[in-house]
Amino acid sequence: MKNVAVLGCTGSIGRQTLDVIRANPNEFQAIAICAGRDADRVAAQAAEFNPEYIAMEDEAAADKLKSMGVKGKIISGTDASCMVASLEQADIIVNGISGYSGMKPLLAALEAGKPVALANKESIVCAHGLVKEALELYGGKILPVDSEQSAIFQCLAAGSHGEIDRLILTASGGPFRTYTKEQLDTVTPEQAGNHPTWNMGRKITIDSATLFNKGLEIMEASYLFDVPGDRISVLVHPESIVHSMVEFVDGCTMAQLSKPDMRLAIQYALTYPQRTYGEFGRLRLEETGRLTFYAPDRDKFPALDLAYEALKDGQRLPIAYNGANEVAVELFLQEKIKFTDIWKVVEYTMAHMDRGEVTSLEDIEQTDKLARELAFRKGK
Repeated sequence: MKNVAVLGCTGSIGRQTLDVIRANPNEFQAIAICAGRDADRVAAQAAEFNPEYIAMEDEAAADKLKSMGVKGKIISGTDASCMVASLEQADIIVNGISGYSGMKPLLAALEAGKPVALANKESIVCAHGLVKEALELYGGKILPVDSEQSAIFQCLAAGSHGEIDRLILTASGGPFRTYTKEQLDTVTPEQAGNHPTWNMGRKITIDSATLFNKGLEIMEASYLFDVPGDRISVLVHPESIVHSMVEFVDGCTMAQLSKPDMRLAIQYALTYPQRTYGEFGRLRLEETGRLTFYAPDRDKFPALDLAYEALKDGQRLPIAYNGANEVAVELFLQEKIKFTDIWKVVEYTMAHMDRGEVTSLEDIEQTDKLARELAFRKGK
């Protein structure tokens, strides 16, 4: 029985992790669940999974759980997720916290020597130096849960690092891949929130539509697998069946295929290095039909070129890229800027950022703060 701590238990990744645990009651136990403020959903999860620890970032939400008579040790406060991430009893941590907020819990888990099933790409992008240091010092491990990074991780079983020629990330292209620039100007938050193949949270769905999600994944793949940006490519693959590929030096390409269901990648991370029976559907190629691939239009979707620029800098620009995008997405959802302004906000922020080395958590936090201030200024 493997004890699993689920960070972001009320979000898309957290709920799907609990699906995996529910489907494998003899393999996994949710020893801890952690959320922000959705006390009602957490109470329902606690009643079903009986975790020993329940963590809420919001103090009022924690008080509500106590008043509801929820069983378990209830932890609250801004450090609650870090406390859960470093629990001695946890065998593996699932980090499903969205955005920049997932960074400190990742570092806490790695500093506790824990394996982390990671769905939070922003934490790697912003804190790759500190993450690398923690992995070297404390012996933890990152098991990628993003479908693209999980696919690369699985494909790399076919060869050594020195045999990699190129990593190929696939992208659905989002719902607007065939739009003209003029049509992109008119996209509404409601339209952008409907993904054609994946069921994801609001922020990542918008990022998929703008391709900022893929930009973050380019940087994440570079840091996770130690491959430079000029050897990482993106292909649009609308069917979302091939989740990514690795091209080796001999010309062979390995691809990982499955239905577009995050629970498959989550289960693989939880059972690694073994595989166990899965209940989440089988891919039948004879029913799938044609699989298509083509290069993304980087003129219409400049998030990719901005990502390569940030990766080349490797210090403050990746943090600026992420922070400015988080601000821009929120402004778009509030209908304060247009869909196409998201790219403009990030480009402006990166162009006006101070350059310099990032060596500490304080450097990261200061850079993120400045990036968000610049993004708000541009978005007004």
